[in-house]
Amino acid sequence: MVRATGAGADLERRRLLYRGAKAPARLADRDLIVVDDGLATGSSMRAALQCLRSHHPHKVVLAVPVGPAETVQKLRDEVDALVCLDTPSPFRAVGDHYRDFHQLSDQ
Repeated sequence: MVRATGAGADLERRRLLYRGAKAPARLADRDLIVVDDGLATGSSMRAALQCLRSHHPHKVVLAVPVGPAETVQKLRDEVDALVCLDTPSPFRAVGDHYRDFHQLSDQ
């Protein structure tokens, strides 16, 4: 038996922890609001949005507190609506805009 290691194993562990044996939520024809702690390059968010689009939702809204103006602009074409509260310049990192930006546990 071969065990998955690395990122794939972590994704599977979290899938089992968060969803258990439940089937994935039905996304087709639904309005989705995607929320993140902020944007940097936008590459992870773009991948997530493309994955969601493959499920044919009715509408996708992206809401973030902060991100570089260039990244926000590039992601506008990926969603039906985008809300970003602040686009500071220069932008260095999402964590710079939080008092406490430590990693959270699964709990």
